[in-house]
Amino acid sequence: MVNKIVVKFQDGTLMKGKTSDFLQNKKSFHLELTDGRIANINIEHLKAVFFVKDFKGNKLYKKDYKDVIPGGGKRIRVKFTDGEVLVGYTQGYSPNRTGFFLVPGDMHSNNERVFIINSVIEKIEFL
Repeated sequence: MVNKIVVKFQDGTLMKGKTSDFLQNKKSFHLELTDGRIANINIEHLKAVFFVKDFKGNKLYKKDYKDVIPGGGKRIRVKFTDGEVLVGYTQGYSPNRTGFFLVPGDMHSNNERVFIINSVIEKIEFL
């Protein structure tokens, strides 16, 4: 399956493209950039991988994390070391793993799901 993703690095840089070999337990994956080039992405350098509906998004959109995701798992709030906050649901958080998937608590968001790297989390709250 080919996924549209936006990769956010710990230094704040972004890359957009498609991947078909991202697995949460692998140390790297390939990203076909929007210009057709292929990049090898090392997960250790990332903040998060955003699985998106489209690459444009809407920068003016105000997130509203009030949606209930049936079967989504535990509701959590994640605060990153850079101050960004995401709220959503997870079925697989473990601090002993590299990261975990979060389904945003806003179904109108451009993000379908987000793989969050544990090493860049400042705080997690279970809601």
